[in-house]
Amino acid sequence: MAPLPPTDEARPASGGRYRTSPGSRFPPGASVTPEGVNFSVFARHATRMELLLYEAADSPEPFQAIVFSPDTNRSFFFWHVLVEGLPTGTCYTWRADGPSDTQQTGHAFHPRRELVDPWARGVTDAVWDRRHAMAGEDGHASLRAVVTEPPPERRTNRARPLDGAVIYELHVGGFTRHPTSGVERPGTFAGLIEKIPYLRDLGVTHVELLPVMAFDEQDVPATAAARGLRNFWGYSTHSFFSPHPRYCLDPKRGRHEFRALADALHDAGIGVLLDVVFNHTAEGGATGPAINFKGLANDVFYHLDPADRRRYRDYTGCGNTVNCNHPLVCAFIVHCLEYWVERMGVDGFRFDLASVFTRDQAGERMADPPLIWAIESSRVLSRVPLIAEAWDAAGLYHVGDFPGMAWAEWNGRYRDVMRRFVRGDRGLLGEVATRLAGSSDLYGDDGRRPHHSVNFVTCHDGFTLHDLVSYDGKHNEANGESNRDGTDDNASWNCGVEGETSDPAVVGLRRRQARNHLALLLLSRGVPMLLAGDEVLRTQGGNNNAYCQDNEVSWLDWRLVEANRDMARFTAELIAFRRRHPCLTANRFYDGRTVPGRGLPDVAWHGPRLDEAPWDEPDGRFLRMTIAGIAEREEDLHLMINMSDRDLEVPLPEVPGRRWHLAIDTSRPPPEDIVERESQRPHPATQGLAPARSVVVFEGRA
Repeated sequence: MAPLPPTDEARPASGGRYRTSPGSRFPPGASVTPEGVNFSVFARHATRMELLLYEAADSPEPFQAIVFSPDTNRSFFFWHVLVEGLPTGTCYTWRADGPSDTQQTGHAFHPRRELVDPWARGVTDAVWDRRHAMAGEDGHASLRAVVTEPPPERRTNRARPLDGAVIYELHVGGFTRHPTSGVERPGTFAGLIEKIPYLRDLGVTHVELLPVMAFDEQDVPATAAARGLRNFWGYSTHSFFSPHPRYCLDPKRGRHEFRALADALHDAGIGVLLDVVFNHTAEGGATGPAINFKGLANDVFYHLDPADRRRYRDYTGCGNTVNCNHPLVCAFIVHCLEYWVERMGVDGFRFDLASVFTRDQAGERMADPPLIWAIESSRVLSRVPLIAEAWDAAGLYHVGDFPGMAWAEWNGRYRDVMRRFVRGDRGLLGEVATRLAGSSDLYGDDGRRPHHSVNFVTCHDGFTLHDLVSYDGKHNEANGESNRDGTDDNASWNCGVEGETSDPAVVGLRRRQARNHLALLLLSRGVPMLLAGDEVLRTQGGNNNAYCQDNEVSWLDWRLVEANRDMARFTAELIAFRRRHPCLTANRFYDGRTVPGRGLPDVAWHGPRLDEAPWDEPDGRFLRMTIAGIAEREEDLHLMINMSDRDLEVPLPEVPGRRWHLAIDTSRPPPEDIVERESQRPHPATQGLAPARSVVVFEGRA
């Protein structure tokens, strides 16, 4: 269909159904009003704009095309029109024409290319063809936006803070897509609602959802696409205001379906955190497709090489980098985040490769980045948790040093040292103690506290907990890149056999090691984060980069809940143990001061001998700590952590008026590995046994 000739005012094409009027530049996107639908989009350097309207997601041709007049349908750098009486559910795309001198200016307009609205509240990929778009072919095989009714404002504005939080990182699709999930709507927001009782029984306080903003499932290397693989994790966003269409039963109601999930989680006492990807987009580099930003504001939205603006600066490893600190882009991101909080019911965010946010428009590191402070000072976002993945793919590493005041961080240093320590590496006791105590070396020097440290041992990126104790090396052959992708630095240990085995000694040791990791994580100050499925030892067969495995490699097999119910019970009891001990969740660093009413220091460190910290033992793998209870009638705790290969028997400290009760011993078989408070018995001796490769915890009570 040829573009329409320009006119003095916006009007329907010949045979069009709906009358139009100039409309308004605010708000951007498609907004339902009593008169119809107002459309507005930013395209500063466009000289001509066209809006195409489609009956349905897969309609082969638009039923109406509206050509804009620069005189009546443009305000500053926004193009806008009101389409009177247009119903919700209508699909639409933009076409923008203008200069296309990518080498000198970075402008990349094309009169035939259809673009999805960057502010779309709903999208469909029913006719999307990435390879077609990358080849520069025109036609109607684009992503399409959907006119949707807005959801109501959230029922409560009280976001769930990270105080006492236990975060559970999960993938919306992978959590219920396995045939054994037993849900009616697998792989969707609705399917996840059906599994909320499981999350509630596990005891987690927050879910952290891998990307749920609309992403391009076709964005994988050609070698992966040839195997029928697609983008599974979702770190390829193209429409930041829209839920991902595949997670919706009906993309026209996607906003309402996500909001129903958020409300249901809130009703169960569980907060909602989103993993968001504002560092790059699905449009990739110079050979990538033009989906929206490239065709509307390429020179604004991306870091371009000033010597040749056809080249995209890549600080993300994904082909492009969002120009986050440009004023328009900064406002776009802040408004998007506010929308997900106010309209979609989200309680906070984890920001992928957030060190990109510290780069100025030349790519250099900034001391006070506008975007970070704009997010932190927003009247909406200042009330919700903000978590940074405090590094990028081009060398910036901000763990312990992320700009701003309120930002928590994924503590990569916690992960690295705990993996090595549990593996059995020597000489780590000082750093292990620091991480157990909340990482004061990273967060205490600038007024931050333990809750700024999100502690984790595993996450979506890397080995699962089962694979961490079952493989020495990655096994990513199924990704189609000859096992070259994924990190080689896993700090893992296979316990003597690579991969699956039926050897009972190896299996028993692996389970003990898995319990050790979970115990240390949930006994540390800071905010613990679990990877979904670790509590039932989900495996990926040694694949540590399953970004393209939308299949049984990545899906949670719900038969494991029964097969490994002992691990699920251990995890749930650990979470309950943590939540009833304020001395573990207190948002302050240990300082050795006497706890009022207890007559004990808040923490005392020991090696094999009481009150002698083992910091000077270069080969030491045994550490103890006594933690005083800080709440009324809270038990004191004594932790014995032995990652050596031999059992140790050591004297227990005296606690006036109290006796020690064995609560946790990861070396023991279930259900003796963790004992409910009501079933504990007083320890009969003044000595305690710390078996090899174990974590042992006593509770002291009268």
